[in-house]
Amino acid sequence: MPIWTQHGDGRTVEPGAVVKPHERLGWPATIAIGAQHVVAMFGATFLVPLLTGFPVSTTLLFSGIGTLLFLVLTGNRLPSYLGSSFAFIAPILALGPGGGKALETGEQISQALLGVFVAGVLLAGIGLLVQATGTGWIEKLMPPVVSGAIVALIGLNLAPVAWTNFQQDALLGGITLAACILFAVFFRGFLGRISIFLGVVVGYVVAALMGRVKWDGVADAAWVGLPQFHLPAFGDAHAWAMLPMFLPVILVLIAENVGHVRGVATMTGDPSINKRTGRALIADGLATTIAGLGGGSGTTTYGENIGVMAATRVYSTAAYWVAGTVAILLAFSPKIGAVIFAMPAGVLGGVTTALYGLIGVIGIKIWVDNQVDFSRPVNQYTVAVAFVIAIAGFTMNLGTLSFGAIVLGTVAALVIYHLGNAIARARKTGADDGGPIVPIGPLGGDPENVG
Repeated sequence: MPIWTQHGDGRTVEPGAVVKPHERLGWPATIAIGAQHVVAMFGATFLVPLLTGFPVSTTLLFSGIGTLLFLVLTGNRLPSYLGSSFAFIAPILALGPGGGKALETGEQISQALLGVFVAGVLLAGIGLLVQATGTGWIEKLMPPVVSGAIVALIGLNLAPVAWTNFQQDALLGGITLAACILFAVFFRGFLGRISIFLGVVVGYVVAALMGRVKWDGVADAAWVGLPQFHLPAFGDAHAWAMLPMFLPVILVLIAENVGHVRGVATMTGDPSINKRTGRALIADGLATTIAGLGGGSGTTTYGENIGVMAATRVYSTAAYWVAGTVAILLAFSPKIGAVIFAMPAGVLGGVTTALYGLIGVIGIKIWVDNQVDFSRPVNQYTVAVAFVIAIAGFTMNLGTLSFGAIVLGTVAALVIYHLGNAIARARKTGADDGGPIVPIGPLGGDPENVG
């Protein structure tokens, strides 16, 4: 069982001080802060299964398990909640019925789980490599112009999915979108950071008052029960052929984890936390692998929860043990999952219009923070080609292998940038390396609160 030293009187945080990962406040205060972390993660975490068709309860279960595993593997010194990663949405939907619709059968879910499982295994392997060699090679592979393009193109590629849902009930979509924007603009601190979640709540309540929520499944669901489990389709040739769709997700997860570690190290004033980058990647990789084995979505470190830590100045891992435990308990209530799945398509359309756009903005913020020079042709073409591929939905088939827009856009960004700079160096034009990766929040977070 983890042990923490008590900070001060256990009730307050002194001006200018922070509660560090190995410390905690009194248990009542710690439980209250843990509850805030549950609220902060919940909006983004439940949206992923809602959009993809994965079981909500199962996703909550594996996010909770993944969080506790993360805390153990990082020595209980790196505070983080592992929630559902939005980077997985696009490749998962590619295995569905098309048109941006969620997966409809257990077979489709099993096919998608193979991609989640393999992505987790590869991420854990990269974590082992980083543990042995450091993060320098990651910074060379994905400088800001490239990492920003990869993050942004995932959001832009998902834009048609938002429209598919929005047009089914434009009134609900508009109300939900307006609520998300108003909460983000008018509120600061914690409420502003969970504007997406609050917007969904407003949209759902309005839909219920208008009689547009179908409650049949909610009434039939039990209050307590086991989550639905699915196994990955290891023997499915189609699932293996679609596997390349999941590979760019790994690059996003690397950037998110590296950014999270650096962000926590900076905010706590403890640079030694940076040494746990390899462990963070291993832990997130294993959490994603386990989720893929049982029916949950892939996980990532959450910027929403960084926002809670910044607001409270409490970085205690004890609060995350509370949050992870609560998520596991919530997973054993099928009625909660049924309530979430009853959400009308118009509400989803409104929230995803904001959400997918924010993913693009996070990528742009990486460029702004690092002062990426877009007067250089190599930077211009790195982004321009990747974006058009993503927005237009380019695809390419090689035999049984299928490469979607995210894969092609990612490859284009990497090849154009590195080949262009190699040519520039050969001509001795002094090409730069694009600078280091900066902290970025998880997909789905508020761009003002990441890193």
